Parts: sequence; C-alpha cells; structure tokens
Amino acid sequence: MKHNRARHTGPSRAVIYVRISQDRTGAHLGVDRQREDCEALAESHGWEVVEVYVDNDLSAYSGKARKDYRRMLADLELGTATVVIAWHTDRLHRSPTELEEYIDLSQRRGVDTHTCQAGELDLSTSSGRMTARIHGAVARHESEHKAERVARARLQKAKAGKFGGGLRPFGWGVPTGETRKKTVKGTDEEIDVPVLDMSKLVPEEAAALDAGTDQILAGGSVRGWVRWLADKGLKSSTGKAIDHQSARDLLLRPRNAGIAVYRGEEIGRGAWEPAVDEPRFRAVVAILTNPSRITSPGPNPKWFGSLIYECGRPGCTANVTCTRTGGGNHPSYRCDDQHGGGRKAETLDRYIENLLIERLSRDDAGELLAPAADGVDVAALQLESEQIRRRLTDLAGMFGAGQVDMAQFTEGSDVARAQLEGITSQLARAAVKDPLVGLVGVPDVRKAWDGLDLDRRRAVLRSLLRVILHKPRPGRMPDGGYFDYEAVETRWKR
Repeated sequence: MKHNRARHTGPSRAVIYVRISQDRTGAHLGVDRQREDCEALAESHGWEVVEVYVDNDLSAYSGKARKDYRRMLADLELGTATVVIAWHTDRLHRSPTELEEYIDLSQRRGVDTHTCQAGELDLSTSSGRMTARIHGAVARHESEHKAERVARARLQKAKAGKFGGGLRPFGWGVPTGETRKKTVKGTDEEIDVPVLDMSKLVPEEAAALDAGTDQILAGGSVRGWVRWLADKGLKSSTGKAIDHQSARDLLLRPRNAGIAVYRGEEIGRGAWEPAVDEPRFRAVVAILTNPSRITSPGPNPKWFGSLIYECGRPGCTANVTCTRTGGGNHPSYRCDDQHGGGRKAETLDRYIENLLIERLSRDDAGELLAPAADGVDVAALQLESEQIRRRLTDLAGMFGAGQVDMAQFTEGSDVARAQLEGITSQLARAAVKDPLVGLVGVPDVRKAWDGLDLDRRRAVLRSLLRVILHKPRPGRMPDGGYFDYEAVETRWKR
C-alpha cells in the first residue's frame, strides 16, 4: 500500500537509534560515539531529541529480538516523533522483513529517516525506498560474508586441532607467564589477565576428569562424581558449582580424549594434551548414552540395597526400597508392591556388606575378577574409527559440493555411523573397569570398602551378589534377636 504525505518544514521531534553488534569490553564506547554524531546532526537541523534508543552488543542480523528497536517502533506508532536519526542505515536494519515493516510504518506515520553516514533516507518516494532496499541488501551481504569468513576460520582452526575460542574448557588452560589487557565490564577499568595455553592440562582438573571417567567405568554414577568434585572444591571454568548436567556434559566431551570437533562432528585429532585415553572415553560415552542404563526414578538412592535387593514372594519380580515404619524411626526395606514384612535396613545392609567383605578377603578372591575382554585390538579399532570419521567428513564435503545427492549422503552416513557404533561397543568392552578392582588383593578389604562411596559399593553388590528377601518368621529368633537371617537368600554371581 502506498501512502502520500507532506514533508515536514518546521521544527521536528526526533528520536535517535544506536546499536553495536559486539561490545566485548562492555564499555559502550561504540554506541556512545554513534550517539554523539546523531545528536550533532539533530542540533544542526534544529530538531528536538525526545528519546534515545540503545541496543548494545546485539546484532540485527542474528534474528534476536532488539528490545529498544521494538520500543521505538511502538512509540512512532503513537506519534512520539516525526524524525528517526541513526548513524548509518545498517544500524537500523539488516533484515529485508524488518526494513519493509519500517517502510510501511514510516509512510503511515509520516516519519523521516536521517543518517550521519548515508544522508537522508526518503521513504516517501519509490527511488528512496529502492535506495533503502539496496543499502539493506548490501548490509545483509556484508553480514553473511562475515559469517562465512568466521565459519571458515573456525573450521580451519578445528582441522588444525587448535582451540576455537570462547570460555576456557575445564581441564585446560595453563598460564604462559604473559599477560594481556582486559576492560572490566561496568567499570571500564583496565586490568592485566594471564594468557593461557589451551593445549596444556591443568593438573587438578585433568585428574578430576580422569577420576570421573574411572568412576563411571567402575559402575559409579554422575551424581557420585558431582559430590566428589564438590568435596574437592573444584568448580567450572566460570567459577560455578558443577551440577549433574554439566558434569555429564564434561564426561561426554570428545576433547577429553584429544578429539577435535566442528559443529558437533568429530574431524580429527586435537593439538592439545588428552586428559583420558580414547578407549576409556568411548566406553564412558557408550555407558552414559545407553538407553537401558540403570538409573533410579526420582532421588538418588541413599541406602545400600535400595532397588537392588529382590522381593522373594512367589510370583513377584519387584525390587525393594527403603521406607520408614514404626513412627518414622526405623528405616526398613519393603517391596514396592506392599507385600509387608519389612527388614530393618541397617541390620540387613550390615549383614550383606559383611558377607561381601568376608568373600573379598579370602585368598582366592582374585578368581572373582571378571576376565579381560579377549580379542579386542584397541589400536586397530581406534585406527578404523578415525578412518570412518574421515569418510564421514569427506562425504559431507561431497554433499556440500553437489557431488552426491541427499539420498546417497544419508545412506553413506547411516552405514558409517552404524559401523562406528559397533567399534564403540567393542572399545567399551575393553575399557570398562571391574568394580571389584581396588578391593581384591588389598591388605585390608574393610578399610578399602569404607573408603568407597555409596555408588561404588552398590556397583560391587550388583556385580557380585544377588539378595532375595523372603517372608520373615514372626517373633524372637533362636539367637535371641528379632531379625530373621534365614529369610535372606544370597546367591553369588561369580
């Protein structure tokens, strides 16, 4: 729709819009310079500036909402001003859709647009609108071209195995002894910060990644590692406490094994020191991403046998959980199907733990260790996995160049990924750690047991002993107590 309007000849009410795409220092210097030039332009024309709208550190090309820009449009609809001043047309728009909306509003509300660098933008004429659209197309091209350059630079860095920038990754970043200047956001104060070598491991953080990997391979949980990190006082590279999701993400990073990634795809070896070896990393990935991984619903179990001990009632396949009976003073194991006959949790757990410790203390305890995976050539599997990943990268390049169509790309990718899954499973089989390691052959098994966290103890129980709770006899037992040990059936798994 076309709108014809008269030009303003007298004093006008003006608004100023300033924006900068990236403000790394937080000093607002870019928008301040724009504002000064815009105010000077308003003064030279005798316009009254009634409002200044600022979108700092926000790209018009990104598609993210610009709050002050939307507020300006709403105010213009209400007749707040008849002139918009910007430093350049590309400060206002880098989206054709936004530009068309602005043109329509300007024609309906009689708004003139003036810029410090590109002069007046007369949107009341077809030639003026064409000029605005040309400026918008050029700005859009510049943004897209910059994005392409940045993407190519990041890909080049990734292929070379270099750090791609951003936050310091947990585990890496050793001071080089050099410093660089940094402006503190909000205060404009310049401070010296150390230059970090992102190829070198931070010893205590690397040890934490290694420990977390070992805990998962030995049957432990991510929650257990989170507690371990908290006990050690270790935090993320931003100084925050590491929660469950962050800890899981840390353990699943290919970077841990020295593998470079670009846009979610592994593309080769990184130029940094690995924190863990690749077979162990692949095993952790296989364990944590396994859909059938045993996880408990709701809160993490706080009792040794919860959801592991079995109900012995004929026909029941449920496991027991720990609840409180007797006015809430006696934690007891009971079947989730409410079969009754609770077992005092502390007494039962102590009995089962003593059985395990006694068995692990025998001279023949070494026979309990699971045999190592036979016939797994780790080096050959690693070489094969790298070749498949290289094939995936080449296939993606061929698709991008139009040498293969979508059907060929999808079929080739599916085959390669299926092969990778098989290799990962074999590497996992070779790297998974028997939870009994660290208990068999030690001088004092009980002391070693006491040093394990609950997750590790539960992993030993799962792998070594089956506990079935049958209906206990009522009343006092022959030993004078009230706990019916004969109703607790145990079956060794090894």
